Amino acid sequence: MQEAGYYPSYEEPVAPPPYTGQVPAPVPQPYPGPVAAPVPPPHDQPVAMAPPLDDRTVALRAADVAEARRMADGGASGAGSAPISAPGGRAARRKAARRQGRHGGAQEAPEGPSGASDAPGAADGAPRSRMEARRAARASKPGAGVIASRMVGEVFITTGVLMLLFVTYQLWWSNVRAHQQAGSETNHLQQDWASGKRKPGAFEPGQGFAILDIPKLDVVAPIAEGTSKTKVLDRGMVGHYAEGATKTAMPDAKTGNFGLAGHRNTHGEPFRYINRLKPGDAIVVETQDTYFVYKMTSILPVTPPSNTSVLNPIPPGSGLTKPGRYITLTTCTPEFTSKYRMIVWGKMVEERPRSKGKPDALVE
Repeated sequence: MQEAGYYPSYEEPVAPPPYTGQVPAPVPQPYPGPVAAPVPPPHDQPVAMAPPLDDRTVALRAADVAEARRMADGGASGAGSAPISAPGGRAARRKAARRQGRHGGAQEAPEGPSGASDAPGAADGAPRSRMEARRAARASKPGAGVIASRMVGEVFITTGVLMLLFVTYQLWWSNVRAHQQAGSETNHLQQDWASGKRKPGAFEPGQGFAILDIPKLDVVAPIAEGTSKTKVLDRGMVGHYAEGATKTAMPDAKTGNFGLAGHRNTHGEPFRYINRLKPGDAIVVETQDTYFVYKMTSILPVTPPSNTSVLNPIPPGSGLTKPGRYITLTTCTPEFTSKYRMIVWGKMVEERPRSKGKPDALVE
């Protein structure tokens, strides 16, 4: 047991008393004695009072407190607030305002990629200095590399558009125009034959004098004198070899080879599918007085353009061995090129006057 009034220090560990089964008696505490009452100051000594504050100082402090509260509220909500007014009275505030305006005001750092402005002072509308304006102008002006890439891109785009227009003209519009011209020439020929205006004999270059019919290919094209590209072939007509070393016979000749040329692609393309002709298919030449009916005999798929022997009266390689009345069709190959020529030969099987009506090849 410890003695009454003994209190161990905080550093000395205190062992709990052994449990005896009895509640220990409370230890009496010493009486602290009466508490002394505060002594009031004597009446003869004056009480110290706080120095009086002028109204302007109080107003400034009140404004500072209100401004601090507004800034605290604005900071909590994430929105910016105006700077606190400078203390020191109206003159000090005016001086601070002039200093702030002269130096461009408070500037914020440029925002990142998601910001609305890259130049200082652009977000809050503050005026820029001359140096900042020059930097902004240089930053907005494209460099030489950007200008060069734009020019190259414009050249490529323009070239592509022109090529597209050219292809459209070649593959579509040239056929439309040539079909119109060839159809008009065919109608004029038939009208002149019916009225008797056309007379048999020599024909001027580019002048139509007959009509070619290939029933299997559904081809009806006027035949003109000569093989001029601009006056004959590009107008959708078929040209007769009638000049120089390639001159061939007319259909009404007793013997000879009637040679014709035509486009395979574009400009009406009357000979586009002559490679589909088979031996025995009909080829009809219609003139003012007569129908000349030929039967296809053979084809030469590829030959050089310089091989003019295919137009001979007895063309080599055609399978024809003796003089007769033949027809030769020539065109370019492969398609959309003019590197080689394709040749189709035929042999006359019927000469029918128009007065007897159309031949069976045109009636079927």
